[in-house]
Amino acid sequence: MLADRFPRSALVTGDSFFAFVSGGWVAPWLPEAQEQNDVVLQAAASAAGRFVAGGYTVVYDGVLGPWYLPTFGAATGLSCLSYAVLLPPEQECLARVAGRSGHGFTDPEATRRMHRQFADADIADRHVLTDPTGPPSSLAAQIVDRLAAGVLRYEL
Repeated sequence: MLADRFPRSALVTGDSFFAFVSGGWVAPWLPEAQEQNDVVLQAAASAAGRFVAGGYTVVYDGVLGPWYLPTFGAATGLSCLSYAVLLPPEQECLARVAGRSGHGFTDPEATRRMHRQFADADIADRHVLTDPTGPPSSLAAQIVDRLAAGVLRYEL
């Protein structure tokens, strides 16, 4: 819904890039997946940057912690990007993960750990939408408003 709000846009989904790995797959939430995660996120970032260079507004939909922003940003080739973190309460994240079907990530302890990492991360409040509620169209509108106001801008 967010990407559709722009006249020329591309939706780059992180899960799609992780699905490209066929041999040597390591679940990305495990510590031993660090090298794989670096490669996959840089590949997704490179694609996102290429779309931006081609005149598209890009929405990257995936888990991208603020600790990865310098690496991700460098791989885009851009000097800045906009960054928004959707951070519902932990219980809501656990319920969403438990309710998934056909998705490889269902680990509640890993969900708790990732939520803590984002909740404890050193990132300006202007980038974080805590307790995002309402229909997805409302959330997309909130993000567009923040983009227009320039508060999501992240200098690399």
